[in-house]
Amino acid sequence: MRTIVIILLMVPFLVGSQEQLSGEILELTNDNKEQPLFGANVFWLNTTVGAVTDLDGKFSIPYQKTYKKLVISYVGYQTDTLTIDSPKYIKHILKPNSQLDEVTVVTRKQSTAKSYFKSANVITVNSDELLKAACCNLSESFETNPSIDVNFSDAVTGTRQIKMLGLTSKYILITTENIPSIRGASQAFGLSFIPGTWVESIQITKGAGSVTNGFESIAGQINAELQKPTKDDRVFVNLYTATNQRYELNTHLNTRVTEKWSTGLYIHGNTRQMKNDVNNDGFLDMPLSDQVNVLNRWQYTNPEKGLVSFINLRYLSDAKQSGQVDFDPDRDKFTTNFWGSEIETKRFELTTKFGYVNPEIPWQSLGVQLAYSTHNQKSYFGLNRYDINHNSVYSNVIYNSIISDSRHKIKTGLSFTYDHYDELAINTEFERSERSFGGFFEYSYDNLDKLSLTAGVRFDTHNLLGEFITPRLHIRYTPWEKSAWRFSVGRGIRSANIFAENQNMFATSRQINILDTNGSIYGLDPEIAWNYGVSFLQGFNLFSRKADVTIDFYRTDFQNQVVVDWENPQEVNFYNLKGDSFANSLQVEFNYNVFERFDIRTAYKYYDVQTDYLIGKRSKPLIPKHRLFANASYETKAEESSGSQWKFDATYNWLSEQRFTSTATNPIAYRLPNQSPTIGTLNAQVTKVFSEKFEVYLGGENITNVRQENPVLGADNPFGPNFDTTFVYGPIFGSMYYAGLRYRLN
Repeated sequence: MRTIVIILLMVPFLVGSQEQLSGEILELTNDNKEQPLFGANVFWLNTTVGAVTDLDGKFSIPYQKTYKKLVISYVGYQTDTLTIDSPKYIKHILKPNSQLDEVTVVTRKQSTAKSYFKSANVITVNSDELLKAACCNLSESFETNPSIDVNFSDAVTGTRQIKMLGLTSKYILITTENIPSIRGASQAFGLSFIPGTWVESIQITKGAGSVTNGFESIAGQINAELQKPTKDDRVFVNLYTATNQRYELNTHLNTRVTEKWSTGLYIHGNTRQMKNDVNNDGFLDMPLSDQVNVLNRWQYTNPEKGLVSFINLRYLSDAKQSGQVDFDPDRDKFTTNFWGSEIETKRFELTTKFGYVNPEIPWQSLGVQLAYSTHNQKSYFGLNRYDINHNSVYSNVIYNSIISDSRHKIKTGLSFTYDHYDELAINTEFERSERSFGGFFEYSYDNLDKLSLTAGVRFDTHNLLGEFITPRLHIRYTPWEKSAWRFSVGRGIRSANIFAENQNMFATSRQINILDTNGSIYGLDPEIAWNYGVSFLQGFNLFSRKADVTIDFYRTDFQNQVVVDWENPQEVNFYNLKGDSFANSLQVEFNYNVFERFDIRTAYKYYDVQTDYLIGKRSKPLIPKHRLFANASYETKAEESSGSQWKFDATYNWLSEQRFTSTATNPIAYRLPNQSPTIGTLNAQVTKVFSEKFEVYLGGENITNVRQENPVLGADNPFGPNFDTTFVYGPIFGSMYYAGLRYRLN
């Protein structure tokens, strides 16, 4: 097996290559920022050899010495013809066509884009979409996206968790600029540690991700691209305040140090010190909190030599206090006076990325990713103490090339990961180290007219999981205009961090049991699953306006799963899967540009998620089988002199009943029905843009004031046997309104 992997890794060095011309096509925005132009045509004059730019405005086409004139065209822009003498990297800006007398072509950048050409099912969310909501952190960035479900994990910590394809975030590979970031100790709260203003765009991949990013992805991948010092505003300030007494400040300071070096300082702080108990159950509806988050980002760019590099240093301090309103940690910690909880997290990260594109052979490139992080959490939940220290090292080397011509692309490389965990849970110390070393090879075939595919395989050796192979396949076929059929299949494997991933169980009186003892991690075996998916995207014109419909179905089959069993109301049991566990997800989405600058997005989702528990097969608790989603957005035309305009956005979510785990053995006063009621919530935001520099926004979450009346079971006796804060199916606080301002200086 190792011989096969070595041969695969050597393939790009053994094959011949046809010369290629690569580059990127851009446009200038109103504030003179460079923006990628997606869908521009690039072709050699008097030939049929051409390409279409991707979402990043990039292209690559075959080059011969006989080719001299390169034509670049896009509807609404001036067509340019360039003289090419050698296959060097090209960066070209198209200008809008200002000489159309009778026809005016208006293009508007989509805030959420789906590609008709990529083999994987990827949804790109840019900064315009993120500004449709307050978007205080990454966990709140998906409120206007139907592919991601967002809900609270419990009634006291205020933690938002996300789901995709019916599975929680632990089965999603979450990366920051393609470096795994939300994993291990940061799994429960890590999404709230990435401020929304830091995010430039988000790429959501449904189904198995690429083998280049590791073996852990099962349900998909979410990648957050951060703001770049060379492209971000020189000064950016965002102030936010809400009726729940949350205050937030975000500041970006970017400067060019030298011709090739730029740096950015990103400062985030938020606090909430007001105690709120709207439902009068004696417990805080949301925790008191303080967070300081600082990122220093350095960027080196040398296009003449094909070099680009990023260095990031980040420090985080986060503190939360939750529990009963009268809880005083100085007086009541680890006593039964009042129930309370504190979670204190300190985190440091150092990441660097290095990229090299051969100026003479632009289809050859080398990328190096290195990351180190230390995550230290000290916490307690009533009388339950949980501490974790996680040190992590990650490295990845990727080589890109082609075989014969640009239709045949390859990626290959090596990766190494080291994780060391020290934990204190259920009055027991747990310590382990995980080391993995692997190699990968990925082949892509790209015929934009009809077919594209990406096939990858990686081989890894892990000190606790052993040696294993991870295959992944994505296929896209276009049978007719503006259509895309996609199919994907892939395997994922991961270690289950049962305490870090399920911290809400500490905020209960349940006894925590690990029933298996023969596995390598907590006595449990690794989680292994196959994911299969099929998707259809069709674009069309409806009443002369653009529209598209997407239908996708995904199924995840677990070969082994660490089952988290809540079916006994006095216990939480962990054990290896004995039987079947699967998740079926069906989504139908319709997008329509009703009239100029007014768009609607609607979706229906159906989930069937079932697992064999000790008591038999049951649907997963607190997952609605049906969900309806609708989003409407409108913006007025910007005034030419000042850029002044209004922006309006509204999102509605409806969830069907959700299954509660059994409470039949509880006393009558502490029993719940089998299912939750249905709920519907409405969020809205209005933004007034005064100029390119200044704007204010006003919004509301849960405007319909839906509220779960008794989210804390046993609130009258929190140290009794029936206390449980995990039966959360909807909002706890009720309506929340906020206001803020944004100031930017280019």
